[in-house]
Amino acid sequence: MSIAGIMPYIQIVLSVLLIGGILLQQSEAGLGGAFGGGDGFSSGYHTKRGAEKIIFIATIVIAVVFVITSFSLLLI
Repeated sequence: MSIAGIMPYIQIVLSVLLIGGILLQQSEAGLGGAFGGGDGFSSGYHTKRGAEKIIFIATIVIAVVFVITSFSLLLI
């Protein structure tokens, strides 16, 4: 089996991981914050720490790998 045959399976795994990483991230701004409401804390500065930072960085890495695999399919 060639790399072109394996690539769709790699992209499926990466897309599931990317969806999971995005859904695991905590959203600080609720629906009220989107329309100008809220308690005033949703617009403040927030530093990511611990597991939240690891999930954030892993999501970025997975997204970059997904884009690279997508562009590599154009070259194959």
